[in-house]
Amino acid sequence: MTLPPLDRVEHACTELSNAGEPVTFTAVAQRTGMGRAARYRNDQLRAVVNEHRARQGEARTLSGLTAEIAHLRNALEAIAAIVKRQDERLRRLERRTSRKGSRSRPPPKNDHEN
Repeated sequence: MTLPPLDRVEHACTELSNAGEPVTFTAVAQRTGMGRAARYRNDQLRAVVNEHRARQGEARTLSGLTAEIAHLRNALEAIAAIVKRQDERLRRLERRTSRKGSRSRPPPKNDHEN
């Protein structure tokens, strides 16, 4: 299965960083098989490469680690907000479904009828 472009770029940047190689648009293009121009034109892909480049330059310093922790905290908070919205949406859908289900059921028979 082929990963989406954003995941491929993220994976390539991580591999380059872990290998101690410089994260460049050319190196990412070679690892992903995607053209360099695609990353320059796509703001999200360019941001991923630039973020990894910035982290690589400051990764071994205390301020670099502090910046990375702040970045990870922001990412985690964004994911938590998405999960919260999806949870609320799921609850609303479940309430709607249960209300519709109770309306479509026939009323219980009374023992006095018949």
